[in-house]
Amino acid sequence: MDDEGAGAFGGTGVARVDSRTLRGVLTRFRCSSGVAKLLRMTGARARKTNTIVIGAGQAGLTLSRELSRRSVAHAVLERGRIGERWRSERWESLTLLTPNWLNRLSGGEAHADAEGFLHRRDFVDYLQNYAASAGTRVRESVEVLAVERHRDGFHVRTDSGNWRARNVVVATGDTDVISRPPQAMAAPPWLVQLDANRYRSAGQLSAGGVLVVGAGASGQQIASELRHAGQRVVIATGTHARMVRRYQGKDIWYWLDRLGDLEQTIDEVPDADAARRAVSLGLSGRNGGEEIGLDRLSALGVTIAGRLEGCDGTAARFSDNLEVDVADSELRMHRLLDRVDAYLDTHSDAELAGPGREAIAPVALPAPPSSLDLVSERIATVIWATGYRRTYPWLHLPVVDCAGEIQHRYGVTAVPGLYVLGLRFQRRRASHFIGGVGADAAFLAEHLTTCGQHRPSTASRPCPVAPRVAPKAFAAYA
Repeated sequence: MDDEGAGAFGGTGVARVDSRTLRGVLTRFRCSSGVAKLLRMTGARARKTNTIVIGAGQAGLTLSRELSRRSVAHAVLERGRIGERWRSERWESLTLLTPNWLNRLSGGEAHADAEGFLHRRDFVDYLQNYAASAGTRVRESVEVLAVERHRDGFHVRTDSGNWRARNVVVATGDTDVISRPPQAMAAPPWLVQLDANRYRSAGQLSAGGVLVVGAGASGQQIASELRHAGQRVVIATGTHARMVRRYQGKDIWYWLDRLGDLEQTIDEVPDADAARRAVSLGLSGRNGGEEIGLDRLSALGVTIAGRLEGCDGTAARFSDNLEVDVADSELRMHRLLDRVDAYLDTHSDAELAGPGREAIAPVALPAPPSSLDLVSERIATVIWATGYRRTYPWLHLPVVDCAGEIQHRYGVTAVPGLYVLGLRFQRRRASHFIGGVGADAAFLAEHLTTCGQHRPSTASRPCPVAPRVAPKAFAAYA
């Protein structure tokens, strides 16, 4: 039940006058702007459904399946195509850094090779098949212009007509727009600036070297790809998360799962904001899964610099934090590996372990530059891989804080009937993972049917909101 339906909003379903017909009538009879405004305000042209889901990535599609299981009438609105960000906002060679057993959507088919790594194009195909198998109708190329309160529900304005719904779920994801630092404003005007979500391949760049700013997974992967393509590459680092690809005979994600880290809740971390800002592990899914790391980039010939402080004319300045950041990253990695060793000492997985504890070579890097003349080094492009922020200019409701983030608890906002899904550490560490969003989708679907504005006969059931618990001593590794 993924469309509007009679009685979905307590009304008759779809209004009989569509937008094109109404515009023609208004033009023919020279209807005043005041009357036209009144028609828009009264929602005479609005379709009606119980729940609007905004976004058709893994979060929105998974939620749609959960709503259908509960016979909740809904509509999925997508500004582009299914999985649009995977299509148009990722580089061409991207391979998922998590193994396939972590990339199975709730209710979807398992991937052929559980230990393999999907190319982004294969994952787009998987999303399309997932939607088709559930009978999900996605309204593609529909841009949401405004979400506003309307009587006992919401009015959703789009460029393809308006909707009224009792509930709205924002499932636009965690990676909305690149968060460029203030230093970008001081870059020389001739320097081509490119956000990581606009980078496609080395072939799109003009001649000259590249400065990659940011040493998360995206920054390191892009730097590696460019260097393999023969480009002169400098990477400005900062906080990063070194991690081995495999340890004691298993992929590192196997151990994160066994240790219970993926199910760690937001209430079990001492600093929720820091947990949500944590950088991704320095891994890649290329070549069957590999680690990257600053040491490996350096061995490729990438110049490793500290955090970018700014530009003075043609000179880029870097802080002297590199040694400290590397040491901190090493410490966090070894804390995790020590926990794996402790687990093996006391659990039946011990036969998986190798002969004793594995020795991990420390990172050794050349002395970093304190500055770099962009002209003499022939740097022509800077790629900002500095993380993402969320933006909701169309959400006209009092739930967005001064930092631009939707305030929520487990995806439930203070506005009855308004939800959010697919955010980093929304409820659990795996909340924004492909295979982790399903549990949150089920939780929100249950909350919506029992406590939201669905008003079913089962509304007397208690709301599925877990109590707060004391933080546990999980070691931070990212």
